Amino acid sequence: MAEAALRTVAPTGAEPAPETQAGARAASEASAGAEPASEVLVDDEFIAAGGHPTHVHDFHQFLHVPLGRIVVTALGRDHELSPSIALWIPAGIPHSARFDPDSLVVPENFDPELHRLPYSEVTSVNVSGAQRQLLLSRMRASEPTEENPALFAALCSGHRDVLPLPRPTGRSAATVAGELMRNPGDPRTASEWAESLYTSSTSLRRAFRAETGLAFSEWRARLRLNHSLQLLAAGHMVSTVAARVGFVSTNGYILAFRRYFGETPGACVKRSATRTAA
Repeated sequence: MAEAALRTVAPTGAEPAPETQAGARAASEASAGAEPASEVLVDDEFIAAGGHPTHVHDFHQFLHVPLGRIVVTALGRDHELSPSIALWIPAGIPHSARFDPDSLVVPENFDPELHRLPYSEVTSVNVSGAQRQLLLSRMRASEPTEENPALFAALCSGHRDVLPLPRPTGRSAATVAGELMRNPGDPRTASEWAESLYTSSTSLRRAFRAETGLAFSEWRARLRLNHSLQLLAAGHMVSTVAARVGFVSTNGYILAFRRYFGETPGACVKRSATRTAA
């Protein structure tokens, strides 16, 4: 791929425009040493074979990786992308990227003046089947439509608080994941799942760790909490939600919810209602 010309800008202490909250945060963190590079590349198209050097966009970007994995580093934090995990990068935030060999990277760019992004920070999001199909169909199109409001709405349609949940790819782990996604409340342990699949508990646990980066118990907890967000939004009582997603007690569900989301389910519902009303 031909490399576009690059323009470098040395970081300054100048304060960004008030409306670019993400840019203000980026400047502040960069000056504190979150991004080690002394220069930030201002460039809209440059992609090297192995990734990007640190650079910044004046547009919002949605990054999807249908094949392989990449790691995006922004404000001192790494975000790993896979076919099931995409990334929103708001305009004005310096970031770099490392590509695995043979990775396929699909970027979608949106003008901040035309599209109001619900995220002010770099945010990992789960990719639904419908979103993946839409993105791949755009890759096949000879002339993709730019500044597509319907595309932007579709890519922002997920719950804002959802936890990233990489999907396993191997036969055993993928089978368990598929069943749990259909029924998050399934109480079977890793040992019971392994027995039903004629494998060992150790092999199944290792597969989840290797293919998702998460332990089986952690993956299942994230799945259950993500599913609970949908039930809460539908108006179900907290005790009902806890039972339906597989928690033994309501208190255990509330504690897990607070651990991952930083608030109780009730507070989350109130905040979502306030945001919707605004």
